[in-house]
Amino acid sequence: MDFLLSVVVPVYKEEANIVPFLERTIKVMEENGYRYEILFCLDPSPDNTYDVICDQIKNNPNIRLISFSRRFGQPSATLAGIFECKGDACIVTDVDLQDPPELMKEMVDRWINNGSDVVYAQRKSREGEHLIKKAVAYLGYHVINKLGEVRIPVNTGDFRLMDRKVIEALRESKERHGFLRGMVAYVGFKQEAIPFDRDKRLSGKGNYNPFFGSLYIGLNGIICYSKKPLQYVTILGMMLFIIGSLSMFYYLIWALLGLFSIAIPHMPFAVALTLFFGGMNFLTLGLMGEYIGRIYDEVRERQRYIIDEIVDQDVLTRRNEDR
Repeated sequence: MDFLLSVVVPVYKEEANIVPFLERTIKVMEENGYRYEILFCLDPSPDNTYDVICDQIKNNPNIRLISFSRRFGQPSATLAGIFECKGDACIVTDVDLQDPPELMKEMVDRWINNGSDVVYAQRKSREGEHLIKKAVAYLGYHVINKLGEVRIPVNTGDFRLMDRKVIEALRESKERHGFLRGMVAYVGFKQEAIPFDRDKRLSGKGNYNPFFGSLYIGLNGIICYSKKPLQYVTILGMMLFIIGSLSMFYYLIWALLGLFSIAIPHMPFAVALTLFFGGMNFLTLGLMGEYIGRIYDEVRERQRYIIDEIVDQDVLTRRNEDR
């Protein structure tokens, strides 16, 4: 079977990982005789990531680089690579080698032999990750799958192979949030998992905060694929209204009986109730604000990303000739 395989790699401040990643990935491609392209998607980076990638492009015509006009974030960079790639299938992966390139061969085999349209890597272990991140990830997947309208496989990331028809289905989506795991689960098609042990990061530090970064991703997964939080807030509001009404009725009786010098116990937790209801108000307003904010992003229909340039070997050759 003759096919072109695209490897999509979002990068930001990863100059030390580019060469080791390419050595292992190109070895997999060449040992298996794949026609391939490796497409780096670079948010403008303060280090030398751009120059390192350009040096590698000079030596290998199968490497390309997309550079954006500003930093749009990893989800948007990943979608740009998926939509701009030329392959019959694409594999999305990180450059830090936590996702082993050697697993790409099994992904391709499952795609060809099993007819799977999506082959995703499912982590059996998460080497070198913070306990906080593991806990947030575990709870996040549990909550998303309890509340969500589509089921997202647990312990997965963006490391996956997607057939061209899946890419085209994703292209039809107008969503701005870029939560790839949810988008791929939503479009469906035949999907299967490959269990693997995730390695430590090769070098440097991740660009996501282990707590807030994971929390933001999880919040996207819940809010973008479920209306249940709003329904639960409505139910909670009704319950609090009933509790508040009973409390007001109690105070009315207490006041009336006080006129006749009949004493009944006063509720000392009145202040606590006030704080509780006030906190719930802020919580529900914040939840609605998250939904409204995403609606606002959608109706503006701004670009998910803006490409500054696409660099390949021909572009670099012309640059040298113009000097």
